[in-house]
Amino acid sequence: MEFLYSTGCRVGEVEKINIEDLNWENCSAIVNGKGLKQREVYFTTDKEVLTSREDSCKALFVTDTQPTKRIIPTIRWALKRLADRGEIEANVYPHRFRHTYACQLLDNGAPLDFIQGILGHEKASTTQMYAQLRGERRRELYQRFF
Repeated sequence: MEFLYSTGCRVGEVEKINIEDLNWENCSAIVNGKGLKQREVYFTTDKEVLTSREDSCKALFVTDTQPTKRIIPTIRWALKRLADRGEIEANVYPHRFRHTYACQLLDNGAPLDFIQGILGHEKASTTQMYAQLRGERRRELYQRFF
């Protein structure tokens, strides 16, 4: 969950990441996005959490069953299971992390063109859907500029 949130990656991008795609020096990863476009994303996840495995699978995220293999179709299912276990009533799904990531960047003042690049959006109009300011931030800006 932390990796999805801190990178803003699509679930399909996360599923394809290999351990060798990570750069521990600057906490970044190269991901293959839509249209086979590569981009660099940054993460906050602790190295020990991501490297504590003892298997030989090259995938970053793997199943906990034997034989160990890439965790492709189960990320969505695992998130739902964790949400149920934590009695979270909100609908939890991978893209919600991406949306929250973009909104957090926007709320913290990141320029829209930066958000567009870091999310890997080709068109600015795709990124602008995140620019719909929410509750408290909208109120704050209203008070500041009116």
